Amino acid sequence: MPIKLDRYVAEFPVTQSCVYLNHAAVSPLPRRVHEAMIGLLTDVHQFGSAHWNRWLEAYATVRRAAAQLLHAEPGEIAFCKNTSEGISLFANGLDWNPGDEVVSIEGEFPANYYPWKRLEGKGVNLRLVKQEGGRVSLDAIAATITPRTRVLAVSFVQYLSGFRLNLEQLGALCADRGVLFFVDAIQGLGAFPLDVKRARIAGLAADGHKWLLGPEGSAIFFVGQDALERIRPTTVGWMSVRGWNDFSTRELVWREDARRFESGSLNTAGIYGLGAALDLLREVGVSNISERILALTARLRQGLRQRGYEIFGPALDEECSGIVSLHPRKRDAESLARLLASRGVQVAARGGKVRVSPHFYNAEQEIDRVLDELTTVD
Repeated sequence: MPIKLDRYVAEFPVTQSCVYLNHAAVSPLPRRVHEAMIGLLTDVHQFGSAHWNRWLEAYATVRRAAAQLLHAEPGEIAFCKNTSEGISLFANGLDWNPGDEVVSIEGEFPANYYPWKRLEGKGVNLRLVKQEGGRVSLDAIAATITPRTRVLAVSFVQYLSGFRLNLEQLGALCADRGVLFFVDAIQGLGAFPLDVKRARIAGLAADGHKWLLGPEGSAIFFVGQDALERIRPTTVGWMSVRGWNDFSTRELVWREDARRFESGSLNTAGIYGLGAALDLLREVGVSNISERILALTARLRQGLRQRGYEIFGPALDEECSGIVSLHPRKRDAESLARLLASRGVQVAARGGKVRVSPHFYNAEQEIDRVLDELTTVD
């Protein structure tokens, strides 16, 4: 269903200051997210912790909203600081044996590399599947998995090429091989539908500040019920235990669900903002958002090809995402991105390429604007 943009452009005052096409880095906060966070901060400024029970209600509400987005259960959702923390909680929480393997993809964002690489100190072998032109073959992943593989850890969308993996196919592969499936979802969650049950995902992490349109420092960490008892909490505090609200207890019994991974006080302002962002996504509809994003990136790729640019990454609709990376023609990527910024167009330089990443509220005229600016300065 087409999105009525005029209903939502006012949510994004950034449209009045520039053409913002850098959502794969940090999204500008929608108006309702900003207001939710300011409202909470004002309340604490005036009343301290007098309304603490409201915070607990907000945690529960946003947990339900996150679960709905993922087609999960609220008890499978924990809040953490960022994607890196969620990946580390999962990676460090498993019991590893020398000779165990993790399979991932060469060129992953560092957040989905270092937590697994660090396991080599425990004798774990990290095996990386090569990308070909920014694309990743399912057959290549299948060929890399061996009987020693414990975890397949991949990004939903590759941060540089924008290649979007078929999570359901990978989940079926993992189920068939007896492998735990972990997804770094930060570059796809909010932009594309994701069903953790259908994809048989054991664990997932995604910070709120990209396609979810939320603030930094407030991330969703999903652990499926089937995997919960296999992941040992490695960061432990007063909120990790079943008797968390009895400050005199000293009984180390984990909370019955994923909240055992929340060791202490949460980023309340961030969770208020994340909740408002999830409300916006639910209102617009993630399927509508993905359709809109793919239409914008298709327009962008077509315009780039007409202007003679080489695009790094996928071309098939089912593999594309909100990320389009191009090879500059005359300048290096860093200087070209800076020059575009000076002309009111915000993009990013990554890996020697210029990365453009529109969201659903961007207009076709903004896509045409970046194409025109590129023609002028490159």
